[in-house]
Amino acid sequence: MNYNWDWSVFFKSTGIGSEIYLDWFIAGLGWTIALSLSAWVIALLLGTVLGVMRTLPGRFAARAATVYVELFRNVPLLVQLFIWYFIVPDWLPEKIELWFKQDLHPATSAFISVTVCLGLFTAARVCEQVRTGIQALPRGQSMAAYALGLRLPQVYRKVLLPQAFRIIIPPLTSEFLNVFKNSSVASLIGLMELLAQTKQTAEFTANLFEAFTLATVIYFVLNMGLMLVMRTVEKRVRVPGLIALGGK
Repeated sequence: MNYNWDWSVFFKSTGIGSEIYLDWFIAGLGWTIALSLSAWVIALLLGTVLGVMRTLPGRFAARAATVYVELFRNVPLLVQLFIWYFIVPDWLPEKIELWFKQDLHPATSAFISVTVCLGLFTAARVCEQVRTGIQALPRGQSMAAYALGLRLPQVYRKVLLPQAFRIIIPPLTSEFLNVFKNSSVASLIGLMELLAQTKQTAEFTANLFEAFTLATVIYFVLNMGLMLVMRTVEKRVRVPGLIALGGK
């Protein structure tokens, strides 16, 4: 294919003030990072609670968490996004609905919808990781904790969860990276994150290959950087004898 690459296009003016096309990518990256980190906080907190619920002795809590996981894990993310953005606001009280639809900036309302959607969707996957980590621990861990006089909340908080999280850091890293990649669905409801800015640049400049090549490089560097950080964390918190890192 005889194609003349033009990387200088990113430094050309967009025709909007003093902006250049590279500024669009920087703005899109900012939205992507903010969206992904916000959704991950929701996913990690809620997923941990659900994971604990699935390992509790009581049947009600375990079944409730199971229903949540099966519901959010088996409905496509895109369908959930449209539900949260187009349908859920209509179910809110009238004042909140008007505030969400009319008072908020469109980018803000889209950001809230995607953050909640992506956070709840990923929480179902985090739940399974936490559950697996807890169940991978020997029963003697909890029995010893009860023998020391600890109550159920203390057993989880001081004994089970600290060890379980050390075990599940590798799969949690994968889920963390997936949040950043799944954030690209936000472009479908008008949030100008990285993918949306890439498509906009390609349309304005007709430099399709350059725009998507730069986006690919940005996604790759971002995810590789996050993976290296998580590997460092994994090595620092590992405990000899646990499953993580082969028990070494």
